[in-house]
Amino acid sequence: MDTNNMDAVIIGQGPAGCSAALYLCRAGLRVAVVGKDSGALHRAEKIENYYGLPQPLSGQALVEVGRSQCRTLGAELREDEVLALDWLEDGRFAARLATGQTLAATTALLATGKAKAAPAIAGIQALEGHGVSYCAVCDAFLYRGKSVAVLGNGAYARHELEELLPLAGRVTLLTHGAEPEFAPPEGVTVLRRPVARLQGEEQLQSVTLEDGETLALDGLFVALGSASAGDLANKLGLRLEQNAIPVNAKQETALPGLFAAGDCTGSFAQVALAVAEGAKAALAMIPYIRAQK
Repeated sequence: MDTNNMDAVIIGQGPAGCSAALYLCRAGLRVAVVGKDSGALHRAEKIENYYGLPQPLSGQALVEVGRSQCRTLGAELREDEVLALDWLEDGRFAARLATGQTLAATTALLATGKAKAAPAIAGIQALEGHGVSYCAVCDAFLYRGKSVAVLGNGAYARHELEELLPLAGRVTLLTHGAEPEFAPPEGVTVLRRPVARLQGEEQLQSVTLEDGETLALDGLFVALGSASAGDLANKLGLRLEQNAIPVNAKQETALPGLFAAGDCTGSFAQVALAVAEGAKAALAMIPYIRAQK
């Protein structure tokens, strides 16, 4: 399948993403569904309140049924992590993956579950937008020649480091007590101790580690875990409302061709609602894609 000529790229392999893929594939469209895991649903021990189940299923088993359906209908499922989603000049989207590949598509659907809340570190929420950022692509230019740090230890943190290194004066990786999952780029200082708190009156001035050491900082870029739907939306210039991606009745975001479905839109965390939103998104994506051809 031509990865540079997809009709839709779906980010998330849970019920919202797979539901959308089923409708898109049945419409004869080329669909890629990317996900690193099954999200919160895999922790559900037993699901009994979903229509059509002859007997209770675990969340993981239900996810596997959905993935199998998608494969049968021709969707390309990829177990990978999306680090960034770009809006191209021709109006299409490009999903940059942790494996180094890029998927280009006419439309994109964000279906990775609930947007991440700020980590439980003292002072971090008060300084959001005042030195604390969740998007290096958006804000790296503001920290030219300054001292910055990335909070995280995985592929997403590596991606943020690579955005900052050409511009910032000093770059530190704060792993918050974890071991880095990658070899840090040359010139990056790695501190493995947990972060206890952030200091600053109207602007971030420093962070204090658990052992009491204080590091002077102008900017802190939060990249814990994988990029959430909210992170990807922020990088495209969309504003979250109450930590959710705003959509209309067709699951359309404010950006043409970009849709969102499931928990990331602020709906109740129920499989039935995620499946319904995925279906609604697909039914709006189909005419959008055909209109672009």
